[in-house]
Formats: sequence, structure tokens, C-alpha cells
Amino acid sequence: MIKRFSWTATTTWLVLLFLHLPVAVLIAYSFNASRYGGRWLGFSFKWYERLFRDDEIWRALGYSVAIGLAATLLSLILGVSGALALHRARYRLRGLHFSLLYLPLAVPDILMGISLLLFFVLLQVPLGVLTIVAAHTSFCVSYVCMVVLGRLQTFDFTSIEAARDLGATPWQAARLVLLPRLVPAMVSGGLLAFTLSMDDFVITFFVSGPGSTTLPLRIYSMIKHGSPPLINALSTLLIVFTAAVIAVAQRFTKEVPRT
Repeated sequence: MIKRFSWTATTTWLVLLFLHLPVAVLIAYSFNASRYGGRWLGFSFKWYERLFRDDEIWRALGYSVAIGLAATLLSLILGVSGALALHRARYRLRGLHFSLLYLPLAVPDILMGISLLLFFVLLQVPLGVLTIVAAHTSFCVSYVCMVVLGRLQTFDFTSIEAARDLGATPWQAARLVLLPRLVPAMVSGGLLAFTLSMDDFVITFFVSGPGSTTLPLRIYSMIKHGSPPLINALSTLLIVFTAAVIAVAQRFTKEVPRT
């Protein structure tokens, strides 16, 4: 039987090819012996060897991971609390609070970076790791809050009322009934916040100080000084790590009971 030509399947494959072909080229050229990407001079691991000997890159990666974890933790605490308050409470300024929640999602990064820089200068706060964490938290919390709000809109709160009728305290009902069903949204929001923090360059460029160079800032410096092979090798390792984290997160969220 001859299958019909499917424009939907063809378009899907073309879009996937368009999205992933540059990544495949980057991974391939991370093993290129040539310093420049113009031609292939043979398979080599020398750029990975140099990468593992570059202390400045790993120091910058350590800063990025530490800042990302701190910003993610603060964003989860503030985002989940804010989502619960906005979903359950009914008050006059609720619409204004929703607008303030959407604001970091719509404002260009360069405006946020400049405004945060002026704010820290006004308060005479030294620029460094703490200001980067505060800046990243300021926009990551909106993403976490929106993801959790989406989960709360489909949550059946009668299960909490049933737990209260059976003698559970408000804390027990929240810990044993509400929190487990929010875990998938919290994991998704946390991964999104961590990714945005690790990836941010513009805002970090404005609020960073001496001795707080993150990985995106270090990569920008490497591009200016002409080190594309090391960037290709580093990007390949980050892609592999990200794929592994996504696989683990998907497996974890599938095992969480849902309402």
C-alpha cells in the first residue's frame, strides 16, 4: 500500500532539521583538529584536553552553577508562594500584581540590566555574585510563578478539604496533598529558572563585578580573543549534560502521582 505524502510530517522534520543541524555541526567541529572552522583537518580530542586544563573556564562555570542554584532556590520559594497567594486570594490589587508578575517577561533584558544596575548603585551595593543572584531571581521568579499557576488552575482543591475533614492540619494537608501534586510544576519551573540563569548574558553583564565572571561572560571574552574550538568543546559538554538532566527530570515527573 502506497502511503500518502504528508505535509505535516515533512514540515515537522524540516523544522527539526533546521533547529538541530547547527547543534550537530557544532558537536562535529568540536572534534576538528583545525583551529578554524573553515575546513576539516582530521578527528582530534585536543580541544577537550585544552578545555580541561583551562582553569578560568571551570572557575566561570562554577560561578554560573552556584549562582544558578541560588537563584533557582530563591525563585522556587518566592514563585510557589506567590502562585498560591495569587490563585487563592481575591482582592482589589490582584490585577496589578499579575501585571507586575508579567512585567519581567515582557521587558527587554537590556532595560532590566540598566535598571538593576542603577538600583544597586543607588543603594551603594558592591557589584558581585550577590547582585547577580538578586538580578537573576528578579526575572526567574516570574517564570516559576507562571508555571506553578498553570498547575494550580487544574488542581482539585476538594482533596485538601477532604484531608482537613479527616483530621489533617493545614500544614499536613499542604505537605501531604498539595505539595506532591505541585512537584512536576516545581521541577519544570526550577529547571527553567536554572537554565535562564545559566544562559543569561545581558543582565549579568550590567550587574557583575570584579571576580564574578560567569560562563556566558567568559565565553564572550573567549570569542573576542579567538578561541572557537574551546567554545565548541565546552558547548558539546553542556549539551550532553543538559540532555541528561532533561531525561532524569522527565523520568522523575512521570513517577509523581497526579490528580
